[in-house]
Amino acid sequence: MSDATALAAENLTKRFGGLTAVGGLNFSLRRGDLLSIIGPNGAGKTTLFNLLTGQHPPSDGRVIHEGRDISALAPEQRARLGLGRTFQISKTLTSMTALENVMIGAFLHRGKLAAAAEHAMHILDRVGLARRASVRAGTLTLSERRRLEIARALALDCSVLLLDEVMAGLNQREVDDVIGLVRQLHAEGLTVLVIEHNLKVVRAFENRVIVMDFGRMIADGTPDKVLSDPQVVEAYLGKKAE
Repeated sequence: MSDATALAAENLTKRFGGLTAVGGLNFSLRRGDLLSIIGPNGAGKTTLFNLLTGQHPPSDGRVIHEGRDISALAPEQRARLGLGRTFQISKTLTSMTALENVMIGAFLHRGKLAAAAEHAMHILDRVGLARRASVRAGTLTLSERRRLEIARALALDCSVLLLDEVMAGLNQREVDDVIGLVRQLHAEGLTVLVIEHNLKVVRAFENRVIVMDFGRMIADGTPDKVLSDPQVVEAYLGKKAE
C-alpha cells in the first residue's frame, strides 16, 4: 500500500454568519486508510463532509486531494477525481429502480448505456443487491436503501469513499452486515471516511478515530484511546455532577 496522501484538510474552516461550524481542522489520510469521525450532534461532522466534497466552499483553509488543492472545485469535479459519498438523508431516486439509480453514477465515466448498465450491475452485486436490481428504490427496505447509497457512490469509480451515518436506523444484524461490507471495501484498497454515532461500530473498525466537538478536533487516535479520553466522555455525556 502506498503511503501517498489521498486526502487532507489544512486549517479547514466554515463559518455561517457568526457560527463557526468547522474551525481550523487539520488531518490527512494516506491511500487505503480507514478513518472514523465521531462527535455529538452539532459537532460539525456533516459540514466537514460537505467541505471535503464541495457542497460548501471553505471560509478559510484548503482541501487537498493527491497533492492538489481542490478547494474551489465543484462537487461533480471532485467526483471525477475520485471522491464519492453518501448522505445523512437518502438521495436515492425512489421512482427509479435500484439499477437505474446506480447507472446515474456510472455514466460519469461511461457514456454508453450498455457499459453503464454492466458496471451498475457489477456494483449492485458487490453490495449484495443484484437480486433487487429491478425493484423501485422507494420499495426497498431501509437496510437495502443504505446499501444502494453506497452503490451509487461506488459507481463513480471513487478511490475515496465518505459514508455519512450509513448505519443509522439499522438493527444490529443489519449493522453487522454493513460493517462487513465497509471492511471488504477497505480491504480492496478504498480510502474510507465514516461518520458514525454508534460507538460499537467505531470499536469494530479498530482503526483511527477523530473526535469533533463544536467544529474542532478534540481527539485523534485509536478507538480505545479516544473513547477513554475525559474530554471525549465529557463531550458525549456532559460534565459530571459536582
